[in-house]
Amino acid sequence: MNTKKNIGVLGLLGLVIMIQLLTHWTGTQYYLTQLTMSAYYSLVILGLCVLMGYAGQISLGHAGFFAIGGYLAAALTTHDLTPYSNTLIIQVLNRCGLLIQGQDIYGDVLLYFNPWVSCILAISAAALTALVTGIPVLKLKGHYLAMATLGFGTIIYRIVLASAFFGEADGISDVPPFTLVSGIPGLPVIEVSGDFSGRVQNYYIAWSMVIAGTLLLLNLIDSRVGRALRSIHGSEETADAMGINTARYKLKTFILSAIFAAAAGVFLTHFNGGIGPSEAGIMKSVRYVAIVAVGGMANIWGALTMGVLLNFLSLRGIFGTYDDAVFGLILILIMLFAPEGILSIRIRQRLRNAFSSSTSEIRGGESS
Repeated sequence: MNTKKNIGVLGLLGLVIMIQLLTHWTGTQYYLTQLTMSAYYSLVILGLCVLMGYAGQISLGHAGFFAIGGYLAAALTTHDLTPYSNTLIIQVLNRCGLLIQGQDIYGDVLLYFNPWVSCILAISAAALTALVTGIPVLKLKGHYLAMATLGFGTIIYRIVLASAFFGEADGISDVPPFTLVSGIPGLPVIEVSGDFSGRVQNYYIAWSMVIAGTLLLLNLIDSRVGRALRSIHGSEETADAMGINTARYKLKTFILSAIFAAAAGVFLTHFNGGIGPSEAGIMKSVRYVAIVAVGGMANIWGALTMGVLLNFLSLRGIFGTYDDAVFGLILILIMLFAPEGILSIRIRQRLRNAFSSSTSEIRGGESS
């Protein structure tokens, strides 16, 4: 099992490198922009896949966690703190190196949170929100759980849409680059930004996160925790009877999936240089659920494959103005004809069954 897992991760790494080289040789490096964005969206889908496919908990509010990460990272790195520079807390933060200075177009000094600090705060806020909301919400089941998470997503959407701190309907723009590595002799500056000159670098940053996240979740699924989650998905009452703390496992999985979504929101916001209310919309959450359903709710590789493919097609404008309608239709069709995911349609098995039935008929005819 471990060998297959390692081969799969190495195969994904090889495919990522091959695609980048292919775009370089064919002069189509502009595709890397959509592939980078698809990678970040796939992080949300990976976390949601574990929550739905293994813990058996549906969430229609994961766009809210994505928005918490993205909006907080954007707000903390763009709002000027110089009006509060005389306060004790700002002075302490500045002395600790948690703030950075910039200049506006008139040459006046501006003070912002360091992107690393804003990233940690944003992801921590999403995790804390998941903890506070998950304790009561995860006690619900079925459509009651779906309605509760839908309500959470609606609350986050209305907050970012109505709050001046988050830019209201305009969102937040001019988000600075997220410098990951700098000042090390012999190494280039590694940062997350939308600069065309760093397109290849950003592509590998995004896919490094996806590969690391995939490896983490595969190890989680193969562990004792993964077996407990599968038992909860199969029958929560039976898992309780076996001594598994179902409430704790469901809550921890919910928090983990929220962290994946928030991290994706932070990095994609720095890559795009901004974020808008549409990222917190209900249809975004429906899209994530639809992609997980297409790939298979208990299939990490299937969810990742469909996440990259469908998001890439959407970002390239293939679906046009019918984008949300297409994902809604996909969800309906999958629930009707392939509830375990499109990859669960086993053509080989059907051909084998057809061959077996035809062989038995031939034998029956010969015996008669």
